[in-house]
Amino acid sequence: MREKAKKRESKGLQKITFKPACISALKEMLHDIYTAGHPTPEDYNNRRDLVRVFNMMAKEVYGSSNDFPVVEVFGSFVMDMFSAKSDLDLSINFSSDLAEYPREKKIDALRKFAKLLYPLQRRGHVYGVHPIMSARVPILKVVDRGSGIECDISVENKDAIAKSQIVHIISAIDERFQILSSLIKTWAKAYDINSSKDRTLNSLSIILLVAFHFQTRDPPILPPFKVLLKVITSTLNQGSKTRTWDLDRRS
Repeated sequence: MREKAKKRESKGLQKITFKPACISALKEMLHDIYTAGHPTPEDYNNRRDLVRVFNMMAKEVYGSSNDFPVVEVFGSFVMDMFSAKSDLDLSINFSSDLAEYPREKKIDALRKFAKLLYPLQRRGHVYGVHPIMSARVPILKVVDRGSGIECDISVENKDAIAKSQIVHIISAIDERFQILSSLIKTWAKAYDINSSKDRTLNSLSIILLVAFHFQTRDPPILPPFKVLLKVITSTLNQGSKTRTWDLDRRS
């Protein structure tokens, strides 16, 4: 696959003529695009506040036992590849167990949470409360009126949390990975090819393509995933407050 990618890249580059002045201007333009789309401290704080509020709500809905339930964030916020308009992905977790959580229980948990949100919607604190139980991963959508942030709430979505943590750790290896991933995501959104519900590329797929690009440089900028996973598993195991989920499970 690596050799095939190199051949296609080489063939594509032969059709393009680069001028040094143009490269410099392009680099500056891309930097400006990345900087303009980078979230502000307020964007970070708004999302942290929502995570805190949803944790309080979860304990009100389900009760509290042995530090559970806990609402954990994943997706672009954890990867630090989000913008002010990005959704906030949340997972309500009831244990640290890795066993598959029954779909019926996920749906039941989301319906209970929706019952708490409907009165808040009537009072104007939130809007757009919309359970989508027929999706492959059942979710509950809601928009915070104060910040305008749309939240996608799922249940026991530990696989997605683990993948987000992996990308976050990989980003620490070389800042260019995060920058290029963010730029490619911006480009994909502009051309309407960054939506899994429309059967185009989801954000994780785009990020993995960027990772593959970095892995196939000469010399490689990122090591192979099998090496990364060993390092990441070791890193996560060192954190006493960090759960280690099945990092080898990939869809």
